[in-house]
Amino acid sequence: MAIISTSLQGDLKGGAASALLTIPLAIGFGLFAFAPLGPRYTQFAILAGLYSAIIVPIVAVLLRFNSAVVFAPRSMTSYLISGVAFHLLAVRTAGDFNDPSKLLAVMFLIMLAAGIIQSLFGVLRLGEAVKFIPHPVIAGFQNGAALLLLTSQINPMLGLPRHVTFAQIGGSLSLIQPLTLLVGVVSCALMMNAASLTKRIPAVIIGLFGGIGLYYVLYALGLGEQLGHIIGGIRFELPGLRNIQGVFGALQDPTVHRMAPLILASSASLALMSSLDALLCAKLMETVTRQRSDSNLDLIRLGIGNAVAALFGSISSAVSLTSSHANYNSGGRSRYALLANCTLIFVAAYFLTGLIALLPYVVVAGLLVVTAIRLFDPWTLQMLRQLATADGARARSLTGDLAIIVLVTGFAVFADLLVAVGIGIIISIASFLVRMSRSVVRRTYRCDAAHSRKVRDDRIMTLLAEQGHKIAVFELEGALFFGTAEKLANEIERTAEHGVNYVILDLKRLTDVDNTGARLLLDIQDKLVRRGKFAALASMPERSRIAGYLRDIGVTAAFTRSRIFADTDRAIEWAEDHLILAELGDMELGNEFPFRSLDVLQALSEEQLEELKPKLRRYEFDQGQQVFVEGAESKELYIIARGSASVKIRLTGTDREARLVTFAPGTVFGEIALLDTEPRSATITADEPLVCYVLTASDFDEIKKSHPAIAILLLTNLGRELSSRLRRVNRIIYQLDS
Repeated sequence: MAIISTSLQGDLKGGAASALLTIPLAIGFGLFAFAPLGPRYTQFAILAGLYSAIIVPIVAVLLRFNSAVVFAPRSMTSYLISGVAFHLLAVRTAGDFNDPSKLLAVMFLIMLAAGIIQSLFGVLRLGEAVKFIPHPVIAGFQNGAALLLLTSQINPMLGLPRHVTFAQIGGSLSLIQPLTLLVGVVSCALMMNAASLTKRIPAVIIGLFGGIGLYYVLYALGLGEQLGHIIGGIRFELPGLRNIQGVFGALQDPTVHRMAPLILASSASLALMSSLDALLCAKLMETVTRQRSDSNLDLIRLGIGNAVAALFGSISSAVSLTSSHANYNSGGRSRYALLANCTLIFVAAYFLTGLIALLPYVVVAGLLVVTAIRLFDPWTLQMLRQLATADGARARSLTGDLAIIVLVTGFAVFADLLVAVGIGIIISIASFLVRMSRSVVRRTYRCDAAHSRKVRDDRIMTLLAEQGHKIAVFELEGALFFGTAEKLANEIERTAEHGVNYVILDLKRLTDVDNTGARLLLDIQDKLVRRGKFAALASMPERSRIAGYLRDIGVTAAFTRSRIFADTDRAIEWAEDHLILAELGDMELGNEFPFRSLDVLQALSEEQLEELKPKLRRYEFDQGQQVFVEGAESKELYIIARGSASVKIRLTGTDREARLVTFAPGTVFGEIALLDTEPRSATITADEPLVCYVLTASDFDEIKKSHPAIAILLLTNLGRELSSRLRRVNRIIYQLDS
């Protein structure tokens, strides 16, 4: 019997693999987060990154988190924290932050508040709502973070001193260290091409140790003066109460009180964007782990974890895709992998600080450069390629999205993080309002070509082709609320003024209805009735939320059940029946369809009809009785004299049936089996008491031998019927496509 179970072995291996990846990334993102504060905060930045990778997972496990997902510092959260630090330095007044501990206390106070807000997002069940930020806004932030992360690594990649700004690089070319750049480029190249070398070792590890190896080979060759610095001495300190005291001390500081709006805005921005980043990464990991996550519960855990981490001097964490993939691929499946991960990081931070101190800055910079390159939004690059060949509306749409991306990216890089967040929120709200104010009508079509699935005799079909324009179908999509209701009312009003007597509202794609939208439906019904016209609702499942709301408001009662249909096809059939009755009176409602008027018997003389009548046997079927079933070997042609019959299929996974076609009096069905002698391709059921004339295959064979002229006329009429059906289908396809 194994001392350690197989699953636990997998968790330990996964924890070790993910820890090995997390350590250099946590160090790099810690340095990035505190970069605006200068080199004096290097040790603090490294420990803040490592603490985060330890504390947040422990809190998550204590809150019953149990998944292969690994929490660690992320480029997006580090970018946001870096922006907060830069903003605090930019707005400080003389003497406010001369004490470094006060500036740090304010930063961690912001991270603490952000963690609390993040957990409130989960408590208020806003986990899904956060995702409604438009993708161009997200892409703008993502590209901004990538650019800032990339530019922040230029100095260590080139071996330039920290005080050399981006604008001064052109005048400092003599200070560039080519060997340092070589180490950085090799680290980047190894990380980006690791998959072509081996798939068993993570790319980060190959890039890390390859860069370190090259650095110290050059150092051993006596070229140390031409190489950049190493991280240097680090003294590991356990998180204590000093940071907690500093944070709560800041709460009592009058200077901090005056900065309350800035602190709250920064906290909300950090919470919003880090929540979005975490949720998107969690969704990506669901496809790997095959485990569905509760987005709201995840935000609660992550928010509390980040709040606790801030109290102990750590930066915020989120879902680390790199570490999570390494954990899962190495066998990690449960919370024990997460515990193994943070335990190994703690051991490395406590006992191996001497080795961490030997890590060259340029190698860390190389890893962050690759991270920045991969952080660039691929959708943005794809749109740029598409814009080169797009034209018309597509080009305008792409240009609009790219303009938003460039605007948000520009503010994030050249202006200020809070301004960028504010611009992003304004764009999100404006985008929502524009989207919601668009017409709720997805498509409108008349029923002179697009008929119901009820097949009628040629005389009736000709009438529907001539008068079907009096039936109009409105397919609704999106939300019917105060912003879209008026436009819908105006469109229906204009349509009703142009000869439409029957208005069908297809609600299949309607996502929401407010009180104004429901009242609009009542107004439409009332106005049309007063003008002698009719309205019907289609595709409204009885048990849906929208159906319940419309029932409570009184819409269902106003339309009555006779004009509320399960699908658009039934609604169109109702309107057609009504139209036929209005145009022809009760002619179609006779006891039986006149024998001489049957389309399949057209052009037959009286003598030929008398010869044929004995071969046409009269059958009656009760409502619900099957005329024939799919796969049957029967070879009969059926001509409907009274009633109707339908071909139906049961929808998979539901208790509902869908109608494929209905045959009305005067039409034929079953003719295919008579002609090709193959088994029946469908089941046909009587919708109501049904009377049919039936011609069997054997009788038809006799007619072909004894009266070939009659057989030829029958085949001609059947061919005309089939071609007529094909033409109707073509017209429907053309109209719907256009």
